[in-house]
Amino acid sequence: MTITRRTAIAATLAMPALLPAGRAFAQTRIRIAGNFATEHSSSVAIEGFKAEVAQLTGGRVMVDTFPAMQLGGAAENVSQVRSGTLLMTWTGMAFLSRTVPELEAISLPFQFSTREVAFKVVDGPVGELLDQKMADKGFLSLGYMELGFRHVTTGVKPIHTVEDLRGLKIRMQPNETHLATFRAIGANPLAMDIRELYSALQQRVVDGQENPYAIILASRYFEVQKYVTNTGHFFDFISVVAHRRTFSALPPDIQQAIRTAMGNAIRSQRAAAAAGDAAALAELQAKGMEYTPLPPAELAKMRQLSSGVVDQIKSRVGAELVDRVQAEVTRAGG
Repeated sequence: MTITRRTAIAATLAMPALLPAGRAFAQTRIRIAGNFATEHSSSVAIEGFKAEVAQLTGGRVMVDTFPAMQLGGAAENVSQVRSGTLLMTWTGMAFLSRTVPELEAISLPFQFSTREVAFKVVDGPVGELLDQKMADKGFLSLGYMELGFRHVTTGVKPIHTVEDLRGLKIRMQPNETHLATFRAIGANPLAMDIRELYSALQQRVVDGQENPYAIILASRYFEVQKYVTNTGHFFDFISVVAHRRTFSALPPDIQQAIRTAMGNAIRSQRAAAAAGDAAALAELQAKGMEYTPLPPAELAKMRQLSSGVVDQIKSRVGAELVDRVQAEVTRAGG
């Protein structure tokens, strides 16, 4: 890549407009779609990206944004980008892992102790390696936003112990690591696109689901779920990806503008997500959800029951990659 993710995320200075004032030009329009609600921090950041691209290019490039599943669900957006019918998407990393299974190496249960550790890892050598794995499958990675620590909600009963999860039908993202983790702790996980989730909860097709507090709030799952528990079993990322060949065919100055604007959007979204986490939980409680903190001993049981998932991932994506990720986690303080 001409500009690394670390450089893009660290960028703080606005580039000058790339076209002298007054010159006639043909306008280019690009599209970016996502499945997150319009009020989610990632969708807000993408609107900032849109404005900055227009400013940096002097209006040569206009970005059309499609949040809230306007162009289909997450799996559809990933497929659209891979085929080149859509230039860009921002999506939960799990929806890329079916195509790029190596991404599961940073999706292990209880892998990151804090968001700071998670981003030290993904912004470093491990992230660069995963970027190359995505490039091999036709994607260009433009960085990672925060999806956050994931927590279980249920509609049938509160979760006080790991045993309370046994046999419950829990909707999961289509990520083999996530599914294997919940099988290991005794639940009955079901992979499902997020566009189907609200109605599945409403109709009791599934008993519960797991998402960061901000997603539970923005997606209004409090309307169809009663209980929320602080399991924090995964820390999840939002991947921003483009169709590699189409992006590479853009003029270099436009590529630079997109990278710079997206780097700034990622930084702003991470800050907003970190600040809004506790506020989202408080709002869920205000909306009527019952919050049940899981005791540390029960969290330790979840960690122990799911420990064997690491070996499953090693067999699928290679022990060398998983070991490298774990070494980077340790180095980052996690």
